[in-house]
Amino acid sequence: MSVTLEAPGPSDSELVARVLKGDKNAFRPIVERYQNRLYVMVVGMVRDEAEARDLVQNAFIKAYQSLDSFRLDSAFYTWIYRIAMNLAIDSCRKRRRRKTGSFDEAVAARDEDGEMLELHHTDGPAEALQRKELRQRIFAAMEELTEEQREVLMLREVEGLSYAEISETMGIPEGTVMSRLFYARKKMQGLLREGGAPTAPTGAQKGPAGE
Repeated sequence: MSVTLEAPGPSDSELVARVLKGDKNAFRPIVERYQNRLYVMVVGMVRDEAEARDLVQNAFIKAYQSLDSFRLDSAFYTWIYRIAMNLAIDSCRKRRRRKTGSFDEAVAARDEDGEMLELHHTDGPAEALQRKELRQRIFAAMEELTEEQREVLMLREVEGLSYAEISETMGIPEGTVMSRLFYARKKMQGLLREGGAPTAPTGAQKGPAGE
């Protein structure tokens, strides 16, 4: 029995080139390709679902309006990510009044394509309450990080990027990535211990010179 393989879709650069030639509809596949992945990162920064959706939408609008400045030999996701994250960081800095917020479990769960996953739990009331309290402590602790530390932590722990990939995405040296990640993890661990959590969710503490 023969199996018919679907041909891969056009690359980001091909779609961008089509938009620049006047095919406005070619931008829609780009939006569909990255909107969920961007939403995961942005909502992890601002912790407000409605605001995150608006920020992601605004990021695509800004990208579309300045598409002629995109270098076709570059990674489109890295470019649109920086636009979205700059908007998210600006929003965070304007909303310092935020304290511990509610946590949408979809922030920490997505499939390989960036699609949101709906989590189902079978815990009893006591376990559910304990899990909710732990989430609140985690995100209260994240509020104490700088925007730069929070961003690098999200890229490492949620996106699963390597130091080199984070360096390219954020436009900073790998040494800076390692340093920010080290101090972010260290601060998170200290804050969570103060809050009664036995361990931090980001793994064992590691120095800035290694994984």
